[in-house]
Amino acid sequence: MNIIGIVCEYNPFHKGHAWQMEASRAALGADSFVVCIMSGDYVQRGEAAVFSKFARAEAACRCGADLVFELPLPWALSSAEGFARGSVYMLAALGCTHLCFGSEHGKTDELELLARCLSEPDIINRIKDRMRKDPRLSFASARQALLEEEIGDTAELLEKPNNILAVEYLKAIVQMKLPLLPHTVERRGSGHDQCGDGELRSASELREMLRTCGEPGAHIPEAAMKVFRRETELGRAVLGGRESELVLLSRLRMLGESAFTCLPDGGDGAGRRLFKAVRCCGSLDEIYETAVSRRIPQARVRRMCLGAALGLDGSMAAGLPPYARLLAAGQRGRELLRDMEHVATIPVVTKPASVKHVGAEAEQVFALGASAHDMYTLLYARREDRIAGQDWRTGPKIV
Repeated sequence: MNIIGIVCEYNPFHKGHAWQMEASRAALGADSFVVCIMSGDYVQRGEAAVFSKFARAEAACRCGADLVFELPLPWALSSAEGFARGSVYMLAALGCTHLCFGSEHGKTDELELLARCLSEPDIINRIKDRMRKDPRLSFASARQALLEEEIGDTAELLEKPNNILAVEYLKAIVQMKLPLLPHTVERRGSGHDQCGDGELRSASELREMLRTCGEPGAHIPEAAMKVFRRETELGRAVLGGRESELVLLSRLRMLGESAFTCLPDGGDGAGRRLFKAVRCCGSLDEIYETAVSRRIPQARVRRMCLGAALGLDGSMAAGLPPYARLLAAGQRGRELLRDMEHVATIPVVTKPASVKHVGAEAEQVFALGASAHDMYTLLYARREDRIAGQDWRTGPKIV
């Protein structure tokens, strides 16, 4: 029996995500299980998800996923490399047989070649050497130039965002020698952060629809849309705006310089640069614009802002996730879960309080995510939904 592992954010879940599951099952067996590792309330681009982790996990299970586990906060807010390493490790530790992912390229061979090249210490050292010799070069541009010399036109694949993340997944498999078989499906519909005109739209485009017109139902499976409508009607849609900005700014202004310099991405002067921007700017957009540089892209700055506000430090994502917390399960997923709890090489947490028995590191990581959920719920409309400590009391959604 194949167990398909998918790394995701589902921000929000849409028809492209449903198609990925269908295509993966079509290739690997209609009876295959689908296990997802999903970011929690905050996502890798450095912002709050539009719906809570519980709602997004429920939507996924109502649309074909069997089990959805949470990627703990330090890895969810890590660089693409850290995000991929933590997620792929969890899938392997939970017993998945395959890693399935979308890519613009749609084929694994050349992506695997890139992953092997970028796993060679000599290649990485040569990239860094180029950056030392030319301060104008970012890591991405230095990497691109070197790989073009080494493997020719194949390097062009790294100009597409989903290909880049795919290579990071494959690097994780290579570097940790994980027993996962990779399978990619070609990404369909509008591209990452782009607008389209078909049924399949990017998540960024759907988030904008939610903010402006509130009903992107034609592009979201009805089972998922029912969950999102319910959350919206209850005032639990987090769509940004002034309240979200003030919550984050108020936290950032209370922090000293060390909170920024010790961040996972805070080295090379980036943490100090961000601290100065926080002290002299009056909006998040102004902070982002002030802190970016040729070598510090805005995505990194956004993650750093959120990481500082939520209490991350550089040591947290250096290791691997110490547990797998279940967010939602379907009927077939419950059957798989019974077997998984006996064969998994990582503790499976189905009751939040049980994380206290897993170990000090697990409890610390879980507590960090619980505090992040407390900050997230401050953006809910109803006072009763903003009560602290809910993450410690909320079990998985059984669909």
